[in-house]
Amino acid sequence: MDIKIKKKPWYIRYRYYLAGGILFLAFLVYVAILSAGPSKLRIDRDGVQIAEVKNDRFMEYIDVEGLVQPILTIKINAREPGSVERITGEEGSLLRKGDTILVLENPDLLRSIEDQRDDLEKQLITYQEKEIEMEQKSLNLQQQALQTNYELERLMKSINLDREEYNMGIKSKAQLEVAEDEYNYKVQNARLQRESLRHDSAVTVIRKDLIRNDRERERKKYERACERLENLIVKAPVAGQLSFVKVTPGQQVSSNESIAEIKVLDQYKIHTSLSEYYIDRITTGLPATINYQGRKYPLRITKVVPEVKERAFDVDLVFTGDMPENVRVGKSFRVQIELGQPEQAVIIPRGNFYQATGGQWIYKLNASGTKATRVPLSVGRQNPQQYEVTDGLQPGDWVVTTGYDNFGEAEELILK
Repeated sequence: MDIKIKKKPWYIRYRYYLAGGILFLAFLVYVAILSAGPSKLRIDRDGVQIAEVKNDRFMEYIDVEGLVQPILTIKINAREPGSVERITGEEGSLLRKGDTILVLENPDLLRSIEDQRDDLEKQLITYQEKEIEMEQKSLNLQQQALQTNYELERLMKSINLDREEYNMGIKSKAQLEVAEDEYNYKVQNARLQRESLRHDSAVTVIRKDLIRNDRERERKKYERACERLENLIVKAPVAGQLSFVKVTPGQQVSSNESIAEIKVLDQYKIHTSLSEYYIDRITTGLPATINYQGRKYPLRITKVVPEVKERAFDVDLVFTGDMPENVRVGKSFRVQIELGQPEQAVIIPRGNFYQATGGQWIYKLNASGTKATRVPLSVGRQNPQQYEVTDGLQPGDWVVTTGYDNFGEAEELILK
């Protein structure tokens, strides 16, 4: 006798399919929940830097590399043309003021000076002859005046005698008048001679002064020509280091051609280049410092070149106090240029978050420190170590400052 087998319920027969469907639906729900919520990323806490937001003193400054240069570099030019006879100064040697660097030779200049010397000797002889002529003329005038005075005295005695003879009736009135006319003529002649002698004396003095000035002018002209010979010996105008000599023995150089360079080593300056971003804020007189071997050395800006090249401009600084002992031309130092006075501000340390986010947001940790969430951020001033926070964070908050290149678009970071 056959036994009728009871048919199992459908949920028993299809239990495996139902279980699979339920699991698939749960998975879809889980994915939907995840996609609807914020994206998360698990990171290793030790692989990032976490910093505290503080209210502290903030100093805005620029940290750049500066190169030591001499305070002054003097270019030496040839004052006279010529060929290089010999070079006595060695490149890199320390020179005192007046030390010989090189010697030039110029035969044409020698001949020119010899011709000027001959001309000067001829001019001196000519001036002496003119002075002798003036002396002779003065003597002749003095002799003529003396002769006239003598004749005048003689006529005075003669006319007195004529008057006595006229009174005695020996001479006529006509003879007396002739004698008086001759006497009056001699008196007028003597007066004119004295006037001529006085004018001649004044003219002689003036002419002698002119001759003396001409002679002195010719002498100075010759002395200046001789000084040109001294210019053939190129000397150090100041004490310093002869950095280089651009000419070689036998080379022909022209007037005003650059032939050497001297670096003045009495003091040094620091030369650096800054980004054009700071060009409106950098002025002469701004303070700066060098931190070297645990000690600060003060400087100040003395020169700002306003021309921008390759998005940078040049700045020179000088030491205002002591200098590091090992300062050498070409040595580099880190220079901090101050842009203002220290102020209280909300600050965070520098990190690569600024490059990744443009300073628009940052990951802020929760109270337990297990999760970091994106929060908006406003960054103000900055220096090589800190950013000033103007909005978005408060003192006491903790933020993630590094590792942003690996976070992608994650909204939350799970720290483990």
